[in-house]
Amino acid sequence: MATITNKRTEKIRVFLFFFVLFIFSCSLVLFPRVAVPICVAYVISLIFGPAIPFIMRLGIRRTMAVNIIFFGFLFIFSYPLVRVTPVITSEAQNLQYYLPKVERFIKSEYRGLTKKVEEKTGYVVGNEILIDTLKFAKDSTTNILLKVPKYVGNFLEWIFLVPLFVFFMLKDGKSFKKKFLRIVPNSIFERVYYLSHQFNRQLGDYIFAKFVEASLVGVIITTGLMILDVRFGILLGIVAGVTNVIPYLGPILGTVPAIIFGLVEYGWGPTFGAIVILYSVANAIDIALVFPILVSKIVNLHPLIVVISVILGSTFLGVLGMVVSIPVAAALKLICIEIYNEVYGVKSQ
Repeated sequence: MATITNKRTEKIRVFLFFFVLFIFSCSLVLFPRVAVPICVAYVISLIFGPAIPFIMRLGIRRTMAVNIIFFGFLFIFSYPLVRVTPVITSEAQNLQYYLPKVERFIKSEYRGLTKKVEEKTGYVVGNEILIDTLKFAKDSTTNILLKVPKYVGNFLEWIFLVPLFVFFMLKDGKSFKKKFLRIVPNSIFERVYYLSHQFNRQLGDYIFAKFVEASLVGVIITTGLMILDVRFGILLGIVAGVTNVIPYLGPILGTVPAIIFGLVEYGWGPTFGAIVILYSVANAIDIALVFPILVSKIVNLHPLIVVISVILGSTFLGVLGMVVSIPVAAALKLICIEIYNEVYGVKSQ
């Protein structure tokens, strides 16, 4: 009788555990205004959290170690922000006056191209493609500019919320984990503990590696553009670094603006050639050295899975989905491996 009661209790605990996980997941989806800062803070705590035990081994109490890590995090992120923001703001303001020049250049190049096609083939190319492309570009730019106040508001909100969440996750993360593990049913405790440990490790390592990778690419390109004295060099370098976090598509998205502005400003001259070489060298270093060493070994996913994950992430969550698609795919891979191990009785390594 006692055995039957214990089995029934265990089933109820399993049901309640997955029900709580379901409610928590739904809350993240339904309330993105709070969910996004929490997720960002969680990732940051995974990156900086391992330093706390290291500092404590030096004889420093945990509270002081948390404060050291927290204020170090604030300095690392706030100092570049304060230094770079005025420059970015200035270049962004100048950019809006520069866009008509880009439009005139595109129209001129398009007319020259259509004229050559007509001379060589006799086929008359209409202006519909050009008109539709420019209209799409204008509408997209206008849409982005209209949303700038909203983005700025969200960003200011995150500046306050993210550090707050980071502090409490660093301070109380260990106790939160213990309380979470207490509600895990005994029958799946070992699997859940293993999965949570592996997922946290992979997620923290992946985000840190992508941050280092994007920073290296951004610094290389920004430095090169400043040496070449290219207009909007800092802005283009930051765009290259930020877009680099998107697997495979990121380097292309970061290169296109530089190609356009390089052609508009310098034509097909040596400076444009230097810009192309700079981006090619930076991306070659990334692909041949940085990515294989820092990133690929962490998630260990097939390139085809990576591409499919990025496409699906973009479909559901846009740019944010493209960024988080790889950690999510890695987590799903871990879960599938554990299900396989459970079915066939293989022990986790």
